[in-house]
Amino acid sequence: MSCPVVVLISGSGSNLQALIDQSLQGDLDIDIKAVISNKASAYGLERASNADIATHALDHKQFESREAFDQALMTLIDQYQPKLVVLAGFMRILTEDFTRHYEGRMLNIHPSLLPKYKGLNTHQRAIDAGETEHGVSVHFVTSELDAGSVVLQASTLISSDETADSLAKKVHSLEHIIYPLSVKWFSLGRLTLQEGKALLDGKPLPLSGVRYTTELNDH
Repeated sequence: MSCPVVVLISGSGSNLQALIDQSLQGDLDIDIKAVISNKASAYGLERASNADIATHALDHKQFESREAFDQALMTLIDQYQPKLVVLAGFMRILTEDFTRHYEGRMLNIHPSLLPKYKGLNTHQRAIDAGETEHGVSVHFVTSELDAGSVVLQASTLISSDETADSLAKKVHSLEHIIYPLSVKWFSLGRLTLQEGKALLDGKPLPLSGVRYTTELNDH
């Protein structure tokens, strides 16, 4: 039975598209029940509609507090009874009640090699710091921003003439590889969270998670 998933977005939904594509190709046994955005203009909603996936726009500006929005969002998500909630460019800081409700079944992707460069503007910050490599991390979501247990990372070299835009393009291509792979591990029951620690096949992962290599696609 396919793993039921709900995806949360705020923008273009390129990672959502990667999940849809791999699901259609048979590489990923998930059933995306719904895509929810806090912005009605998010292009990712169109991607979902094109794939005959239910869509919802829930405008956070219509709620009096962060807590009220998160409660409404929880109610909407839970109608679909997902085993996994995937944050794919969902630009909201979530409340502790929300993250606790989905503890161990919510993943996020962040454009840096965590724990470096939590928050925004990661590409420029890496360049400004003189880093020689940069990348992306998939992690379980906790109440602390970008601080949950890391599952999988992929890296790319920073060239001498790198710009934030060129680096972002490199990182995006890596995102579309490692996010579906992480979701696949979860859907197969291989990836779990126990006592705040990510486990793969029952074995605790290192603090920086698994570093991606092409061989991982075969496992």
